[in-house]
Amino acid sequence: MSTPQPTVVPAPTGVSLPASPDPVGVERALARVIHLVGRVRQHERLMAVAGLSLDRAAAAILRHAAGSDPLRPGTPAARLSVEASPVTRQPGRLEKGGYVQRVPGPEDRRARRVRLTEAGLTAADRIREVNLRGMRVAPADRPPEVLRLLAELFPRRVGDFVARAEAGIEP
Repeated sequence: MSTPQPTVVPAPTGVSLPASPDPVGVERALARVIHLVGRVRQHERLMAVAGLSLDRAAAAILRHAAGSDPLRPGTPAARLSVEASPVTRQPGRLEKGGYVQRVPGPEDRRARRVRLTEAGLTAADRIREVNLRGMRVAPADRPPEVLRLLAELFPRRVGDFVARAEAGIEP
């Protein structure tokens, strides 16, 4: 009886990595990234470098609203997989700060949507640029083929993880 071999995922340059049948390492890495990104101190540094004064929920909403059509106030909560009530309060705060404006919905003019203003787009761009600087510097010593493989596989794995998380956890 032969021992099953791990699946091999070929990299674009011919480098291959065994895909672990046990996702513990991937789960630990994702949990660590989530922890580090979600820390208050990390958010404060991000805001300082970006030159902004936004709480974490407001910053997340700006990032999710950038480049999209006007959103219903609850849409960012669904995209972030969080409770709607804390997120739906944010558009009012962001509107007072000049980052968003409320506009009529396309199918029902009474239903208001949230659209980023120029200030909101600029803030979202600043946040993204600061994050990208860190993403560019952190793996600078990795070979380009490894970075290409990571750029291809990481979004897939995160997508798998999100789909599974949104489907619910079995007892």
